[in-house]
Amino acid sequence: MSESFAITTEKRQVFYPESDGKPMAETEVHIDAVIYVREALKDYFRNAPDIYVNSNMLLYYEEGNPTACVAPDVFIVKGVTKQERHIYKLWEEMQPPTVVFEITSRGTRLEDLGTKRALYEMLGVQEYFLYDPLGEYLRPALQGYVRHAEDFQRGVSNSEDRFVSEALGVELQLEHGRLRLMDPLTKEWLLSPAEAQDARRAAEVRVTRAEDARRAAESRATEAEKELAHLRAELLCLRSGTS
Repeated sequence: MSESFAITTEKRQVFYPESDGKPMAETEVHIDAVIYVREALKDYFRNAPDIYVNSNMLLYYEEGNPTACVAPDVFIVKGVTKQERHIYKLWEEMQPPTVVFEITSRGTRLEDLGTKRALYEMLGVQEYFLYDPLGEYLRPALQGYVRHAEDFQRGVSNSEDRFVSEALGVELQLEHGRLRLMDPLTKEWLLSPAEAQDARRAAEVRVTRAEDARRAAESRATEAEKELAHLRAELLCLRSGTS
C-alpha cells in the first residue's frame, strides 16, 4: 500500500529592521556635517525625479540575509525615484548607490577605510568620499575614491582640500576645515534649506538697512536744503535792510 504526500513550500518571510540601533554620529560636529551634505544635495537635486538622496538608512544588499547591510552616512542613487523609503533593498531597487559619503570618526575610521570601502567597491559605488571633520585621523582630512573598471582608486585632487565629483557635478572643498559643496558653474556654495533661509533673511536685513540708510540720507539732504534756503532768505533780508 502506498501513500502520497503533498509537499508545499512557502517562501520564508525575512524581517529587515529599519534601524541598527547605532547613533547617527559620535559628536554634534559629525551630525552637522552629515545633515549639511544630505540637505544641500537634496535641495540641489530637488528637480531631478530620478536622483535619490538620503542618510543613515539601512541598505540591504543580499536578499534573505538581514545581516548583510550597511548604513552610509549619506548616499546618492541615480536612476531611482524619490519615493519615501524606510530601508533600501538592493535586489528590488536594482541600483547601487552612485556616491557615498562617510563622515569618519574615532570609532568608525578603520571600518570606513577598510570594510566599508571594500563593500562599496563590491556593490558598484562610483565615488566614495571620506571626511574627518575634526582633522584628527585622516591625512588629508578629505579623501576620495573613484571607480576605475572594477576597482576603487584614490581620487586626484588639485589640492588637499578640494575634489570634483564627476558623478554629482559638484565640487567638494574644505573651507576652514569645514566640508562645503559648490556648484562649479555658478561658483556658489550649495546651501541646505535652513542655510538658504538664513541667507535670505540676512539679505533682507541688509536690504532693509540699506533702504533705511538711503531714507536717512534723503532726510538729511532735505533738511540741509531747507536750512540752506532759510539762510539765503535771511541773507536777502539783511541785504534789503542795508540798501
